[in-house]
Amino acid sequence: MSSQQLTSDIFYVGARDWDRRLFDELIPLPDGTTYNAYLIKGSEKIALLDTVDPAKEQVLFSNLEKLNLPRIDYVISHHAEQDHSGAIPAVLKKYPMANIVTNPKCRMFLSEHLLIPDEKFIVIKDRETLSLGNKTLQFIFTPWVHWPETMSTFFIEDGILFSCDFFGSHLSTSEVFSADSAKVYSSAKRYFAEIMMPFRPIVRQNLEKVKSLDVKMIAPSHGPVHRDPNFIISAYEDWTSDRVKNEVVIPYVSMHGSTETMVNYFVDLLTERGVTVLPFNLSKTDIGELAMALVDAATVVIGSPTVILGAHPVVAHAVFLTNFLRPKTRYISIIGSYGWGGKMIEQLSGMIGNLTAEILPPVIAKGYPKDADFQALVGLADRILEKHQHLS
Repeated sequence: MSSQQLTSDIFYVGARDWDRRLFDELIPLPDGTTYNAYLIKGSEKIALLDTVDPAKEQVLFSNLEKLNLPRIDYVISHHAEQDHSGAIPAVLKKYPMANIVTNPKCRMFLSEHLLIPDEKFIVIKDRETLSLGNKTLQFIFTPWVHWPETMSTFFIEDGILFSCDFFGSHLSTSEVFSADSAKVYSSAKRYFAEIMMPFRPIVRQNLEKVKSLDVKMIAPSHGPVHRDPNFIISAYEDWTSDRVKNEVVIPYVSMHGSTETMVNYFVDLLTERGVTVLPFNLSKTDIGELAMALVDAATVVIGSPTVILGAHPVVAHAVFLTNFLRPKTRYISIIGSYGWGGKMIEQLSGMIGNLTAEILPPVIAKGYPKDADFQALVGLADRILEKHQHLS
């Protein structure tokens, strides 16, 4: 069996994008990504599960041509975002007998984004099945992982879940199957943090749907295939839970050294108290690394100087993203400095409406921090330690 096969009748026909370094003009891709598509040969019908980003459609066609297919009967579209659906129009042109199998919301999105005519769709319901002859596909609606129309396909006979973005990772590798567990775990956590974390409660509900199936393999739409489904399922159970760790994340910027002095002193205070600290100098930080840290941390302390009466714009951007990502953070505070005045505390406090965290008293120094400011940082460190000692 080829290394590009999942089983004797299931083929990987997707594309690797080794050099892509930014997704949605926002998300850093230090390891590139893949656009996974799978071809299933049944005894009567042939199904293509998803396509690829339009920039890689020739790779998809090259992989399909190697299989000497007489036709494609169905294109299963799990998700309308173009990195999965973008090559569907080209596939329909090359294989005109093919029909798109998807759910009602995805049909609407595909019609709007790709202008696909209505007669090309076969619309299915949740838990409905489709026979390929000797193989049966069951469709499992998994909305908001991470779009409202997202679904998965369960290949009943072999226990393979084609999960779309669910359980994925932006990791380009020549291996179809997960080989480096530590690397895959890190990439999958980054992917969860950047894409799935805003929908954590709904992801948790969809996780229960997956656990109700007899899953023996998980084939996502990005990154390697999981031959050990428990590896990635247990990771998602942890990430989607309400549990937090004894960790403090400190995203900060310092212009003239005052805020950095406060941050460094504060890091030492927390470390002495047995609290794990993850500082991120935002002028140098990969924002994906910050997102990963937010998955588990009990507390976030924002560090910023005052710029024209408000927070430094880079800090404001990080706070905006934190609010957007909706981490399960329990506590949040602000440390920093100002020259002559401002409303930085009010500004930043007003930007975290999505978070349910308790706001701890901030520590803001006028100019360079003085003894009273350092003592206030001691008090904040003690307060955080006390809070963390009562984490459930």
